Amino acid sequence: MSSDLTKEERVLQMVKKVLTNVAKDTYTAPGLKHPLSEQTILEIRECLGLVVARETELAQDLGRDKSARPRFIDEPPSSVVVNFDAAKKDK
Repeated sequence: MSSDLTKEERVLQMVKKVLTNVAKDTYTAPGLKHPLSEQTILEIRECLGLVVARETELAQDLGRDKSARPRFIDEPPSSVVVNFDAAKKDK
């Protein structure tokens, strides 16, 4: 999948990854002073929002489905596919 992404999509993925890693690496327990300023935290959130919005625009322009979500292996499927041709052959 990643090999068929445009250069802009790859850049957006990397920016999103770096920003979320900064957020994870600077996490502090509740009640402690955060090493990043409140303004910087807000700007990171805004950047992530812009990245996601642009990723959505690109996906729509390229006709890609962005509604897919990861699933657990043991999660039951939300739909069942029934093959009617196979049922006719059994009779």
